[in-house]
Amino acid sequence: MDRTSYGSNEHQQRFLLALPMAKDYYKILEIDRGASADEIQKAYRKLARKFHPDLNPDDASARQRFQEVQNAFDVLNDPKKRAQYDRFGDGFESSGGGGPFHGQGEAGPRPGFQDVNFEDLFGQQFGKEQATGGGFGDFFRHFTGGGHQAGAQPAARGADLLHEITVPFTTAIQGGEVQVTVQRRTGKREAISVKIPAGIEEGKKIRLRGQGEQGTAGGPPGDILIQVKVARHPFFQRRGNDLDVRVPITLAEAAVGAKVDIPTPQGTITLSVPPGTSSGTKLRARGHGLKISRKQAGDLLAEIQIVLPKNLDADDWIQIKKLDSKHPMDPRADLSW
Repeated sequence: MDRTSYGSNEHQQRFLLALPMAKDYYKILEIDRGASADEIQKAYRKLARKFHPDLNPDDASARQRFQEVQNAFDVLNDPKKRAQYDRFGDGFESSGGGGPFHGQGEAGPRPGFQDVNFEDLFGQQFGKEQATGGGFGDFFRHFTGGGHQAGAQPAARGADLLHEITVPFTTAIQGGEVQVTVQRRTGKREAISVKIPAGIEEGKKIRLRGQGEQGTAGGPPGDILIQVKVARHPFFQRRGNDLDVRVPITLAEAAVGAKVDIPTPQGTITLSVPPGTSSGTKLRARGHGLKISRKQAGDLLAEIQIVLPKNLDADDWIQIKKLDSKHPMDPRADLSW
């Protein structure tokens, strides 16, 4: 065998092209080399859902990615296979559990990696360079991923997007769904549906995981953070899990008593107004306030407001004054600073 011919550039290139390309199973699962068994399984479940062929029927690249994730998990999830994989590096794939270049083939056992003499194959030039820490050793690590490649961009998580919405008071109390238009950094505007949980409070944030900006170099996407503001209601206010409502009634209803209908989050209820009720009186309807699952419902506090007719004539005023004279009182007797 002519060692000079094997040391030529042409034969060196042919040998390198014959080597199997490196497969970094840790990179495929997007985990660190020191990841625990739980982290490996968690990463696998996440990526398997993302690239499953049933969810990507027309995407050939997703099908290939799914297969790579499956192969990586099969190795890293098995402690023995993982130890073997870590021992031999990620430049070559294991063959039947014998390790790289140790499988038994039809032509007999393959030479072990330690048996390959690169000086014999490529000439003395590579042997000398390898001894000094350069040449083929570094070039080989470039193919197997066993070193840092200058200029390689590290994986980075995508940026979060912040958005603010104002929801109706009733939606904040009962929950619902609203449409939000988000503008991405590329300038593209995208409409998304946001579910509003029942009982959300002013200023709370809703996180839409994985719907933010795309990551770089295979990094995960960011999130969308929706800050919620609640619009004011003309009659209702919230105090914790209790609801306050202003209830207008007539002078006659206040004087002689009445039963009035009041809307609530759980439907309309009938409230009894006692005779002689004054404006500002609060009547409590227990359990008809804010009701969140697995929590005790708040109460509804109805504040009575007497509404006088707008078109009172002279006879009306005379009757009112007679009534006032018949029942003299000092409603401001307890008013003090």
